[in-house]
Amino acid sequence: MPAHAYRVQRRSTRSDKTRERIIGAVRELLAEGAFHESTVEEVADRAGIARATLYQHFRSRLDLVDGICDTFAVNPALLALRDVVELPDPEAALTETIANTVRFWSSEDPILSQLYGVAAIDPAAQDLVNRQRTDRRSELERLARNLRSAGQLRSGVGERRALALLLVLTSYETFRELREAGLSNRELTKSLVESGRTLLLNGSSQSGGATGGTRPG
Repeated sequence: MPAHAYRVQRRSTRSDKTRERIIGAVRELLAEGAFHESTVEEVADRAGIARATLYQHFRSRLDLVDGICDTFAVNPALLALRDVVELPDPEAALTETIANTVRFWSSEDPILSQLYGVAAIDPAAQDLVNRQRTDRRSELERLARNLRSAGQLRSGVGERRALALLLVLTSYETFRELREAGLSNRELTKSLVESGRTLLLNGSSQSGGATGGTRPG
């Protein structure tokens, strides 16, 4: 390997590790409920780097929150969600969509609770929440469209109505309400899946079972 290529690769590896340290610091501060009041200097101190080094990777607080978005994008539950909305079995598609949504909210709850909590006053947090809602809506539009195309929606429930119901069933706010009511992830998933089947699917597409292959954490 040419010496120049080796140097570039080494710098790239070191740069990636620095970026990971910065994102790790942001996640820690969020989990502690301290990120909203933290300065860029405090993030750099937590990551063990100079402020100038942080600015080489992230130009603003908005960029730091964007980095958190990148970690969400590789969450296994979110990756699975993008596939299960296309399952040919409508009941399985609905069940697994709800189950993976719960898994995602649960796995990222310490971070999300802080971001959603300050979204009204923190532009960076608001931007993340808005983009997350847009992404979720896009996936649920695919599911609603597939359920309609398969002829599996209840009488009187069109694609638009199905989307509205799916948005409520899979929202972070719904997840938090049920968690605060004392439901475990398993209980929460079971309740939402049963509600989704009742509200959305016609009788012929409902097997009447519990949550099938769901494995809430």
